[in-house]
Amino acid sequence: MPVSLLWAVDVYGRVYSLSTGGQQWEQCRDAQLEFKRVTAAQQCCWGIACDHNIYLNVHASDLPIRYQEETYENHRWNPVDGFSERLLPSDRWQWSDVTGLQHQPLDSFILPSKSWEWEADWYVDENFGGEPTEKGGWTYAIDFPATYTKDKKWNSCVRRRRWIRYRRYKARDTWAKIPSEQSGLPDPFNDISCGGWEISEEPRGRLSLWAVSLQGKVWFRDGIYHHNPEGSNWEEMSVPGEVVQISCGPGDLVWAVLWEGQLIVREGIGRDCPQGTSWVVVDSPSPEVGAIHVGVGVNVVWAITKDNKVWFRRGVNSHNPCGSGWIGMVGEMIMINVGLNDQVWAIGCEDRAVYFRQGVTSSELSGKAWKVISVPRDGDRSHSSASASSLQSAGCFFSGEVRAQSVVSDVDSDTEKEKGSAEGGSGLVASASPESFADAPTEPASEAPKPRIPKVTSDSFISELVSDREPGKNTSAAPAILEEESNPAEGEVQDPPAAGIALSPSQSGGPLDPQWSNVDLEEAQSQQAGAGAVLDSADTCSLSSVATYTLALEEPYGADEHPLWAWVNGGGCSVDCHSQLNWFSCSMNSSSLAQSVQSMSLSITPAQTAAWRKQIFEQLSERSKREMDNFRHYEQAIEQSVWVKKGTMQWWRDWKPHKWMDVRFALEQFSGPEGNKDGILFIYYNFNEEKKYLHAFINEVTILVPVLNDSKHTFAIYTPERTKQRWPIRLAAATELEMHDWLALLSVSCCDSRGIQGPPSKQAIWSVTCKGDIFVSEPSPGLEAMPYPTPCDQMFWRQVGGHLRVVECNSVGVVWGIGYDHTAWVYTGGYGGGFFQGLASSTDNIYTQTDVKSIYIYENQRWNPVTGYTNRGLPTDRYMWSDASGLHECTKTNTKPPSPHWTWVSEWAVDYSVSGGTDREGWQYAADFPASYHGYKTLKDFVRRRRWARKCKLTTTGPWQEVPPIPLSDVTILPCTAQSSVEVVPLWAISNKGDVLCRLGVTTLTPAGSSWLHVGTDQPFKSISIGAANQVWAIARDGSAFYRGSVSPQSPAGDCWFHIPSPSKQKLKQVSVGRTSVYTVDENGNLWYRQGVTPSYPQGSSWEHISNNVRKVSVGPLDQVWIIADKVQGSHSLSCGTVCHRLGVQPMEPKGQSWDYGIGGGWDHITVRGNSMEPPRIRLPSLTDPSAPAPRSPLSARNMEVNGNAVRC
Repeated sequence: MPVSLLWAVDVYGRVYSLSTGGQQWEQCRDAQLEFKRVTAAQQCCWGIACDHNIYLNVHASDLPIRYQEETYENHRWNPVDGFSERLLPSDRWQWSDVTGLQHQPLDSFILPSKSWEWEADWYVDENFGGEPTEKGGWTYAIDFPATYTKDKKWNSCVRRRRWIRYRRYKARDTWAKIPSEQSGLPDPFNDISCGGWEISEEPRGRLSLWAVSLQGKVWFRDGIYHHNPEGSNWEEMSVPGEVVQISCGPGDLVWAVLWEGQLIVREGIGRDCPQGTSWVVVDSPSPEVGAIHVGVGVNVVWAITKDNKVWFRRGVNSHNPCGSGWIGMVGEMIMINVGLNDQVWAIGCEDRAVYFRQGVTSSELSGKAWKVISVPRDGDRSHSSASASSLQSAGCFFSGEVRAQSVVSDVDSDTEKEKGSAEGGSGLVASASPESFADAPTEPASEAPKPRIPKVTSDSFISELVSDREPGKNTSAAPAILEEESNPAEGEVQDPPAAGIALSPSQSGGPLDPQWSNVDLEEAQSQQAGAGAVLDSADTCSLSSVATYTLALEEPYGADEHPLWAWVNGGGCSVDCHSQLNWFSCSMNSSSLAQSVQSMSLSITPAQTAAWRKQIFEQLSERSKREMDNFRHYEQAIEQSVWVKKGTMQWWRDWKPHKWMDVRFALEQFSGPEGNKDGILFIYYNFNEEKKYLHAFINEVTILVPVLNDSKHTFAIYTPERTKQRWPIRLAAATELEMHDWLALLSVSCCDSRGIQGPPSKQAIWSVTCKGDIFVSEPSPGLEAMPYPTPCDQMFWRQVGGHLRVVECNSVGVVWGIGYDHTAWVYTGGYGGGFFQGLASSTDNIYTQTDVKSIYIYENQRWNPVTGYTNRGLPTDRYMWSDASGLHECTKTNTKPPSPHWTWVSEWAVDYSVSGGTDREGWQYAADFPASYHGYKTLKDFVRRRRWARKCKLTTTGPWQEVPPIPLSDVTILPCTAQSSVEVVPLWAISNKGDVLCRLGVTTLTPAGSSWLHVGTDQPFKSISIGAANQVWAIARDGSAFYRGSVSPQSPAGDCWFHIPSPSKQKLKQVSVGRTSVYTVDENGNLWYRQGVTPSYPQGSSWEHISNNVRKVSVGPLDQVWIIADKVQGSHSLSCGTVCHRLGVQPMEPKGQSWDYGIGGGWDHITVRGNSMEPPRIRLPSLTDPSAPAPRSPLSARNMEVNGNAVRC
C-alpha cells in the first residue's frame, strides 16, 4: 500500500504530518503562519491560517500539473487577398474559443495566481484527429461553423488553426494562498472540509471543498480538479441556521453542525450536482446536550456533543444519508475525523492526544477500541544525562529539569467497570474548555495565575492546564486503549458510561504495580539553574504528579512531554484493519529493552568462538569416518520408488454431446535409475458400462491452467497434441482448495520431470492469461533457429504467483507488471507464491499482492409508444440485465466475483466512462440490439443500455513488490542483447491518465528504480515501447503514432516528439519495437510493420500490413515476433487468445513468412523481450550433392500458413 499522510495541528498552530510508514511527526517547516485547521485528500492538503485565509499544499509528485490553454485563429478567403484576417461582420472573432462565441486573443490569457508559470510560448497544433496537418496547422471548411478537414478543397472558404500553450503549477510541497476573487473574498473562514473524490472520476482529481465562515454561512468551492487544484470560485449555499462546523466524506455524504446543537445533512449530491440541492435537519444525539462536532466518511457518521461524549450514527449510506439512530460510544473527545476506508481519528478531551479507532472494518464500522498514537515529533530532543539504571528504574531522563510523565494503566476495562470507575481518556492535567482552547493566545503570559506556578510557558493555556485543576480531579494517565461496550439496538440512543479517571495505586487501594517507582527529586531540583519546579500537593504519590516547567524553554512544551493537539485529519491517510502501523510503540521502552538485552548478552571473544567451531568440526569428522569405514565395500544405493495419488473429479468429455462425467483421477510418479523423476496421469471413466481410461505423460504436459468458470473449480491440462487441437483435458475439482492442491502437485511433478527448479531465468518468456494468472517459459536455443525452429506448442509453461494484467521484461532480469487497478509491480527474484507452498515456492522475496478489478453488467431497455423506454423487450431481444454480448443473463443479485478469492469492495454504480459516451443518467442509445451505441438520443433510437460497475478485490502472494505512487497503464523496458552491459536500464511508462514517464535509476540491483521523470506531451498516450538504440515509439489515445527524438543515456527523456502518420483509416492501439523492427496493432486487430526504419532515418517510411485478428504483439531483442491472436481454428471451434510465433524472421526478411501456433486460448498478453538467446547456426547440405539426404522439417505435419494471416477465416 502506498505511503500516505495523517495531518494534525498542535495548540500553537504548527502543522505536522505522520506517514503510514513512519514513526514520528514531521513538522511542516514551510508554514510561515499559524494554522487553525487542515483538511486533506491524498494529493493535497487545505488549511485555514490564523489570518482566516485558505491555503493549499499540493504534494510533490513526479507528474507535473499542467493546464492546456488553447485558442483558435480564424481566417476567411476573399478573391483579392486569399485567406486573410478580414472576416465578415457576422463571422466569429478572429481569435476565439472552439465555439467562436468568446473573444480570446493571445494576450488575454493571464496566469490565475502566483503559483503558476508558463512552460513555453504559444505554438500551433499540427495534429488533427490523429493525422498531421500541412505546415501551419490549418484546417478547412465551407463556412463557420462546419466540419473541418485537414485538406484544402476548392470550396473551402474558411480555415482555422489551434494555438496551444501550457502553464505549470509550481507551488508543490508548500503552502500557497488561494487568490482572492474579483469581488473580494467571502466572510473570513472558520472551518473547512474537502472530499467528494469518489462521486465521479471525471474530471480527473475532482474535489469538493466546503467552508464555514465566522458568520455561520456555508460556501462551496467550485472547479477543483487535477489541472486546476486551486478551484475557480466560491458559491454560497443557503442553510437553515448558523453553521459552526462541517464535514465532507469521500463520497456524497456532507453533514454540518448548527449553532443550536442540531445537525444538518446535505441531500441531492451526485455526479452532475456535487454541491447538492437541499438540507435535512437531524436531531442531536442527546436531547439535553447539543452537538459540537461531526465527522463523516463513506458510510459512517460520528459526532461529539458538548459534554464531549462520542456518538456513532447507524444505517448511513448513499441511499439514506441521514441514517437511522445514534449509539453512544466510550471515550471523551473534543473533535473527531473520519478518513479513508471509514477509519476514525479523534483528539482526547483531557490529554489532547491523537487517538486512532481500532477494529474498523466494512462489517463493523463502529470499531472496537480507541488507541492513542504515541510517536515523537521530529523536533524532540533527547535529554539523556541520567544513568542507565536511573532510566530503567524511573522510566525517564533527568537533565536539569523534570518533565511530566504519563502512566499506561494495565487495568482491565471490565474490572474497572465493576469497581465503579468507567473508562475515559484523561491526561496528565485537566483541560480548559474548547472555547478557551481555540482562542488561546500565543504570546507568553505576563504572570502566573497562582503563586505556586512559575511564569514558564509561552501562553496562558498551559498555565490553565497546570493550575486550574479541580480538587476532585486526578492527574493519573489514561489507559492507552479504551474498550467498547456492547452496542444497543438499532435506532436506540444509549448514554455512554461517564468517563472517569483511573486512580493511582494509593488511591484505588488495588494491588497495582506502577510502571516506575518514585525517586528522590531533591537532587534533580537542586541541579536546576534558576528553574522553578513545584510538586502538586493534591497528588504526590508517584512521578505522574510531577508538572514542572523550566523558565527558559526553546519549545512551547518540553521534548519528553507529549504534544497537545488541536486538530487531526485523515482524509488522505489510507489505512485499513490489515495495515501494519508503527504508531503505537514507545521508543523509550524499546531503547530500555535494548539496553537490558545488551546487558544480559554473553561475552564471548572471537578466539573462543573459533576454537569452539573447530572442536565441533573435528568431532563430526571423526564420527563420520567411524560409521562409514565398515560399509565402503557396499555398492552405491540408488533410490527407485513409485507413489500414486488418487482422487475423484469431473471430466469434460471429448466427444459429443459434451458434458461433465464423474471420473477417478490418479497421478503415478516414479524415480528412474539415474535419479530422474517422471510420471503418468490416468483418468478412469465408464462409457456404455465399460471401464476405460485416458492417460498423459507428465513430461508431455506443457501447461496447467486454472479456468474461469462460474459454477465449477476447473483447470485444463495441455499437451502438444491437444494444443494443436485447441482441446485440453478439462477437469473440475469439488472445492477450490482441492483444485489448488492438484495444480501445485502436478506443477511440481512437471518441473521435476523437466529438471526445472528455482526462479525463472533472465531470458524467460512471460505471459498473462485473461484471468490474470502469470506464466513463464524457459526458451530453448532452437526456438528461433532457422530453418527448423522448435515448435512453440512444445514449450513448457509454469505458473508464477501473483495477479497482473500486463508484464514486461528484458534480458538483464528487470521485470515489471501492472495490475488491473493500474498499480505497478516489480519482480523480486522469487518463485511460487499464491497456492504454491513448501518446496514449490521460495521462502524469501514473496510478498502480499492485491488487485482490484471492475465487474460490468448491462441494463437494457426498449422503447414503445405508450410507456417509452421500459425493461419489457421483444421475445427475440437480449436479457434486460445481461453481459456485454447480451447472451447471458447477469443481474445485480446473481452476479458473483470471479472466484471465492475475490471480495466485493463497492456497491453497484452506473459507469459513465463507456466508449461512445453517455447521457446524464449513463444511457447509451442505438437503433437495435446489437448496434453502435452513442451517448445521445435520436428519433431512430429504439433501444438503450447503460453499464453498471462493481469493484472486487483480490489478495494473494507472489514475487512482486509495489512501485508507488503513480498508477500505470503501460510499461516498456529496453531489450538488451546477451553481450550488452547496460548499467542503467531505460524504462518508460504511461500513467493511467495518459502521461508519459521515464523511470530513473533502474539497474539489475535496483529494478524498481528511484524516481519518475515526466516527458511532456500535447495529448494523452496509451501505449509505448522502447527498442534498441533507445528508439522510443508511442501511441496516443486518438490512435496516432509518435517517435521520440534524441533519446540517449545522456538524455534519457529525449527532446521532442515526431508525429508518424497512421495506416490509412486506422487507429493504432499498441506498439512494440525490437532491434530494428517496429510493429503496431490497430483497433481492428490488424498487425502492421514499419518499413524503411534505418539508423539515419529511425521514423521509417510507410506501413505494411502483415496479419489480421491480432490482439497484442511483442518484438524481442533479436527482432523475433510473437502475438496474441484471436479466432484461431481448432479441431472443435475457433480459439481466442492464442500465442503465435512468427517464423522465418531474419535480417534480410524481418517480416517473416508464416505463423506457428502455440498455447491458447484465453491468453491476453505475452512478452519475449527478455529472450536474447542467439539461435544455433545450422549448416545446410549442398543442393548440388545428390547423395545428401533432403532435410525433413519437423513442421511438415503442422498446419502452417504462408499467406501472412494468423487466422483461417
